[in-house]
Amino acid sequence: MPIHHDEVRATVGQVRRLVAAQCPPWADLPVTPLADELEGTDHVLFRIGNDLVARMPKIASAVDQADSDARWLPVLAPHLPVRIPVPLHVGEPGEGYPWRWTVVPWVPGETPPRLGCDDVTLAVDVAAFVHALHRVDPAGGPVKPPGSRGSALRHVDGAVRRVLPRLAEHDDGFDVAAAATAWDACLAAPDWDRDPVWIHGDLQPGNLITDAGRLAAVVDFGALGVGDPAPDVAPALWTFTGAARDAYRKAIEYDDATWHRACGWALAPSLTGIDYYRRTFPRMAEHGRRMVRAVIAELA
Repeated sequence: MPIHHDEVRATVGQVRRLVAAQCPPWADLPVTPLADELEGTDHVLFRIGNDLVARMPKIASAVDQADSDARWLPVLAPHLPVRIPVPLHVGEPGEGYPWRWTVVPWVPGETPPRLGCDDVTLAVDVAAFVHALHRVDPAGGPVKPPGSRGSALRHVDGAVRRVLPRLAEHDDGFDVAAAATAWDACLAAPDWDRDPVWIHGDLQPGNLITDAGRLAAVVDFGALGVGDPAPDVAPALWTFTGAARDAYRKAIEYDDATWHRACGWALAPSLTGIDYYRRTFPRMAEHGRRMVRAVIAELA
């Protein structure tokens, strides 16, 4: 079942032909789709041989990532303590596929548990990555637009208010009124009033690659930009539980206002995501339920 009603899903045949036409040195390498459980919300991924991955956008809102990655990841990579997927090739539309796409290195490893990880060492590693990213000079970087992670929370208030009545029609394992109260507490936090910083914006478990329990790479920079650091504080909730959550929050060293905005960036997309993904992507909806319960507990 498609996750989005307007998906454009590249096929193995299309990718094979695109690679043959645009990347002749790789033309003889086998092309195989990644397992469904590794697929995210914005791209379809294909292995090319053993060392490469084709990232094919499947919705229009993701098509700018190919150019963003090609422009900015080479700038950021030298400053970061782990690998990031600097594109080796930016492909053009063709063979019936409508959008630009990329080929990036395959990073071997594992991802943390998708529904919560209590690994203090990994939490400290991710915090070190975030600190390094936030220290990179943001001059000239793409400013996060209103409504995107890294902008002011008030820009997504309308979407949250609209979804709350729909959520009240279901039993998702949390009190919708309590979620609304938690959202009000997040909105009450002061906006970020210092210089903007580079943010990854989506440090979910599936975007973290580990090797022997240590952070080896961070992938999927679709939310990359310059703005409020709060979305990169939110992995305390998105990714970690128990002692690891406490360790991440301590290591990240941002103030209470930023923590409240981080709770907002855990809560808002979770509330809207539960409604959006309820039938098409149950794993994402369940992740959202867990986030809502975590934020309610945090702000109670």
